[in-house]
Amino acid sequence: MAVVQVEDRLPGSREVRIPIMGHCLCAGFPSPADDFLEGALELPRWLAPNPPATFLWNIAGHSMRAAGIFDRDLACVDRSLQPHHRSVVVADIDGQMSIKRYLVEDGVARLAFDNPDLPLFAVDDVANVEIWGVVRFTIRWHVARAGLVR
Repeated sequence: MAVVQVEDRLPGSREVRIPIMGHCLCAGFPSPADDFLEGALELPRWLAPNPPATFLWNIAGHSMRAAGIFDRDLACVDRSLQPHHRSVVVADIDGQMSIKRYLVEDGVARLAFDNPDLPLFAVDDVANVEIWGVVRFTIRWHVARAGLVR
């Protein structure tokens, strides 16, 4: 079997460096987040059309499994997008970052785990909530990540 070497960058490539947040994003009940970056990952611009508003977060937990988001996935979050009914969002809940499903039912916004065993809660019921960004996509690792993230 022949090994083909490909250059890291193709001439004229339109890659952008997207920062990786230095703390895992809780896919469950919120956990404290640190305000630092852990590094960056180069992505094609078409995956991250607004680089200054785009961040990558490591996922920790299993509460978003019905959304196809699993422990140790990497979520690409765009802060410039507005959430709509059924969007997957990153929310700052009382100063703690968490990933949730954004639902609007009867004019009331709710955040939900994508796990039927966990409860819904109205955004108004939580003291301080800010929708931090909308998840564009996730990356699932099928082999060891060799120290790339986390």
